[in-house]
Amino acid sequence: MSLVIDAAAQDLLFREARTANTFTDEPVTEEQVQAVYDLVKFGPTAFNQSPLRIVLVRSAGARERLVPYMSEGNQAKTASAPLVAILAADNEFHEELPELFPHFPQAKDVFFAERPARERSALLNAALQAAYFIVGVRAAGLAAGPMTGVDLAGVQKEFLDDDHTPLMVVNIGRPGENAWFPRSPRLSFDEVVKTV
Repeated sequence: MSLVIDAAAQDLLFREARTANTFTDEPVTEEQVQAVYDLVKFGPTAFNQSPLRIVLVRSAGARERLVPYMSEGNQAKTASAPLVAILAADNEFHEELPELFPHFPQAKDVFFAERPARERSALLNAALQAAYFIVGVRAAGLAAGPMTGVDLAGVQKEFLDDDHTPLMVVNIGRPGENAWFPRSPRLSFDEVVKTV
């Protein structure tokens, strides 16, 4: 076998993992979320910039503010998920680079002095971290329901600021009844991979 992790871990993280559309009411604890973050923070980003920022939507009031920004098909599941996370890119990530990239602290000014360069880099690298976060949620034995069917500009205005660009909203919890849609097809290796 070419993979090091066992079949059960492969199933948990990828083959059997699905986007959940319903959840039980079992709470997702702060300890679970911290364990997820403490695992996925080690995923690579350019210059170790780590631009992902996470807003956990727990309170009923915050949930009521968020749900109207979700597309119609995403509102009910967002209203009922035990925990909702807004994943965003911090466009001012470069301020942390002297700490995060200590062997070349000048990277802050050499590569990221201009806002457009920071925004492009933050978007790409936070998206990478968002993918790690989803896999980390699965590693915790929870289901994730990532959604981009959302008024991101509205979410930014309601929950963030101009220095943070929202990427997606993720419902998190234990899968509920009829949580899964049928598995959609995937492209084969030969359709995706080319050797030169």
